[in-house]
Amino acid sequence: MSATPAGPARITVLDFARMHADGERIAMLTAYDHPTAELLDEAGIPAILVGDSLGQVLLGYDTTVRVTMEEMLHHTKAVVRGTRRALVVGDMPFLSYATPEEALANAGRFLREAGAQAVKIEGGVRSARIIEALVKAGIPVMGHIGLTPQAINALGKVRVQGRSREEARALLHDALAVQEAGAFAVVLELVPAQLAAAITARLRIPTIGIGAGAGCSGQVQVVTDVLGLGSFVPRHARPYADLRGTILAAAQAYRADVEAGAFPGDAQATRMDDAILDEVLGRGAADRDAVTGAADVAGGIPLDRDL
Repeated sequence: MSATPAGPARITVLDFARMHADGERIAMLTAYDHPTAELLDEAGIPAILVGDSLGQVLLGYDTTVRVTMEEMLHHTKAVVRGTRRALVVGDMPFLSYATPEEALANAGRFLREAGAQAVKIEGGVRSARIIEALVKAGIPVMGHIGLTPQAINALGKVRVQGRSREEARALLHDALAVQEAGAFAVVLELVPAQLAAAITARLRIPTIGIGAGAGCSGQVQVVTDVLGLGSFVPRHARPYADLRGTILAAAQAYRADVEAGAFPGDAQATRMDDAILDEVLGRGAADRDAVTGAADVAGGIPLDRDL
């Protein structure tokens, strides 16, 4: 008896490094549920980020700060179940990595319970000690510098980072700190394109840009922006579909059909044998008076009668 053919091998951080070394641009998207992850995996997307952006685009929170570990683990499990090939990266939520001990415990849950292959952590120099501790424990880490959404209360608003001399130099230090701490890649969010390209040229690890120009080693986008599901399109995003319009039109058409009695039709319904229905309702031959042929109960069995 022949063995069952093995499925496609899951991409690892070593594959990430090889893709970077070969000059291959890396396409990454977020996903938060099983069916979306399954489609992205089938499309050949090599890396999927279960971002804490799910707080805003999926759960309706005002910021990512409110997302919990339990919510992140719940959605990461669904994404992992929907993939066979993609590298799945779990986003460490706010205050889940304040100390090395907390970071190890929570990052371990992403790998052990949820099945992710790596985690992402915001912060450069300030998070280097945490990244180093995780990497030493065998947990692959993707860094994240530039705009760090979990620090929105300190930043005040969403804005491009690194435009001034001081900010740009700080980002260079952040990028090098993330690399030296052992991260296998780093996200650059809302960074001027020239600065992002300069950082990319100075690093050995791949940079994954979002709103950071084409000079990065790869790109990551929020999947709802790519699919056109939101009512707002960020400047850094390009919708490749209009699913918001498609879903809206479908829901409106469905409502109209229900209200008009056009749905469901015969194709969406199942029928049973009419003779069996007559027996169920007390209208069958066995229920009729043998002499008169009249039904024992006019119109069949009442609804309030025990059958």
